[in-house]
Amino acid sequence: MRLGIDRLLIEPELRRPLAGRRIALLGHPASVNHVGRHSLDALMSLVGAGHASGGGLHITAAFGPQHGMRGDKQDNMIESANYVDPIHRIPVFSLYGDVRYPTDAMLDSFDVLLVDLQDIGTRIYTYVTTLANVLDACAARGKAVWVLDRPNPAGRPIEGSLLEPGWESFVGAAPLMMRHGLTFGELAQWLVAAKGLELECEVIAMQGYDPAAAPGFGWPRDELAWVNPSPNASSLNMARCFPGTVLLEGTTLSEGRGTTVPLEVMGAPDLDICRLLKRMESLQADWMAGCQLRCCGFEPTFHKHQGRLCHGFQIHTDCSHYRHDAFRPYRLTALFLKALRLEYPDYAIWRDFPYEYETERLAIDLLTGGTALREWVDDATAEPADLEARLRPDEALWAEQRSPFLLY
Repeated sequence: MRLGIDRLLIEPELRRPLAGRRIALLGHPASVNHVGRHSLDALMSLVGAGHASGGGLHITAAFGPQHGMRGDKQDNMIESANYVDPIHRIPVFSLYGDVRYPTDAMLDSFDVLLVDLQDIGTRIYTYVTTLANVLDACAARGKAVWVLDRPNPAGRPIEGSLLEPGWESFVGAAPLMMRHGLTFGELAQWLVAAKGLELECEVIAMQGYDPAAAPGFGWPRDELAWVNPSPNASSLNMARCFPGTVLLEGTTLSEGRGTTVPLEVMGAPDLDICRLLKRMESLQADWMAGCQLRCCGFEPTFHKHQGRLCHGFQIHTDCSHYRHDAFRPYRLTALFLKALRLEYPDYAIWRDFPYEYETERLAIDLLTGGTALREWVDDATAEPADLEARLRPDEALWAEQRSPFLLY
């Protein structure tokens, strides 16, 4: 399999349209080629007149999203500053600092923006919003965007609900499905069409990528090393679980931040986890399929419930129990929240705090793109079939909407 960045580096004919144009790179720590070299360093090796006949490049700037271009800012709303790259002496602009939308001064630094971001296939991952912002800004200023495509580790399965009108935020850039099943290049083309943008938007597609192939089912597990695209995206297992476990960011429950398995575990100090799992099985056992659930204890060293022993469970998709078409992390997490509400009616589930620069709306509603999930959890008479009836039409609609943009 060959990544988009590797094709651009290896195939001079792909680079020829870039001749004479100023180029910037939007990347992060997982922007690496097949041998683990950072994309900025690899691209800079092609700079100079000596490479002109072979598609040499003129790199003038770089950009970093949330968590930084090179570094690892740990949590949400921990901003990165602009700086000058100490090796290549070019400006590195932060799109998660003083601004989250490119300024005119930033746009003046390039003609073509290369986007080489490893996504994990979930709507709320802020790199999706950063992509939407740069596409919009570049369309307005006549700049080009080239996406160097990468795998979607969550694969093709679709799950969740579409972002509802009026619920746009930095964790919801467009009416996307929660688990959308697109690569970043496919997502860029969908965003251009959905927003009616006019710009040069090229996708350097991967070669030899099969999102349905075992054992990775989206991630070519035996060909590519896993490099954290953000500090808490620490494994392929996390990426598969994330469309569900991310919902816990909007709750008082721990999603495992401050442990070695963030967003793979869920729990709290005051829970009888065996009781909750039994309730989940009695409510809708098939929503727990396609993975292994293991009761465990964990003590976060920072973040929610710091220094306290939490009782919960870990989701395992890194074993023979994993069936990617049957695994539904969004429903699994929703079922956990529903069981918690039924077993502990007065439990303070919803966390009310500033989340991704939003102070007026609950984080759980921003994450789900509306109020439907929270209302379903809190309604003692609502059953799993009611949530199923809410999700299935959105999932069917998204399958139809995304179909024209599939490249693999």
